[in-house]
Amino acid sequence: MTIARIGKFTVLGQLGTGAHSTIMHISRAEDGRQYALKIVPIESATDKKFLEQAEHEFRVAQMLDHPNLIKIYALELEKNWLFQVRKVNLLIEYVPGKTLDNQQTLDMKKLLAVLVQVASGMVHMHRRGVFHADLKPNNIILSRTGQAKIIDYGLAWIRGEPKGRVQGTPEYMAPETITGNIVNEKTDIFNFGATMYRLVTWRHPPSLMPQPGTVRLNAKAYAQMLKPVAECNPQAPPPLCELIHQCLSFTADQRPGRMSEIQGILDKLADDLGPPDDADE
Repeated sequence: MTIARIGKFTVLGQLGTGAHSTIMHISRAEDGRQYALKIVPIESATDKKFLEQAEHEFRVAQMLDHPNLIKIYALELEKNWLFQVRKVNLLIEYVPGKTLDNQQTLDMKKLLAVLVQVASGMVHMHRRGVFHADLKPNNIILSRTGQAKIIDYGLAWIRGEPKGRVQGTPEYMAPETITGNIVNEKTDIFNFGATMYRLVTWRHPPSLMPQPGTVRLNAKAYAQMLKPVAECNPQAPPPLCELIHQCLSFTADQRPGRMSEIQGILDKLADDLGPPDDADE
């Protein structure tokens, strides 16, 4: 594993905060380039899990190389005089843009162009034996030039490695992830289906994570509660509506077999609709 020096940097602003991290917009004196710097404080023994998560995220990123997947260039551990890690810095590709949950509603041509890119990034990830496990609109950045980048590999699982407690975002998690701790290509396909549903309808699919005192939804109840995409957005092409519902199938075997299959369908839909309007200008 190659760990480059992060070097001296100038803070240009704050990009966001996570559960146990701050992400700064910086320029680095060493090369004059702009980056995102994720700072993870390690203040006690109980914070060791955040150190392990940052190291995992960096290791996952080193397995990937795709224009629609965020790059992580370096990891640096800051230690005290007792050689105890007190801070982790991750040097991350800077993308000037917003996550999809903070974007204005995209017209169907632009949205399909984004979904094709996301599917392409996920195909690459799966071919490298990595499953994202937390795909959702706020883990996808759209740059000002229209390039989509999948971010946040903190919950990603590498095929063949032991899994700890599986986490995720309830509205996007597949039923078998919740009940059986399963993460694989089919569960990522469900995550992607829930992401498409959210971006096309601006509604969440029914959460399969039961609230305290409630009963977990079964397949029949879930199907009844899932409002058809076409009813929520009449502008959505019928093949896209059908694809989203297939991806959101309660039973894994009824979902598309591969992310590459989904990419092919989205590619054809995007071709049929034509390029986004601003691409014609």
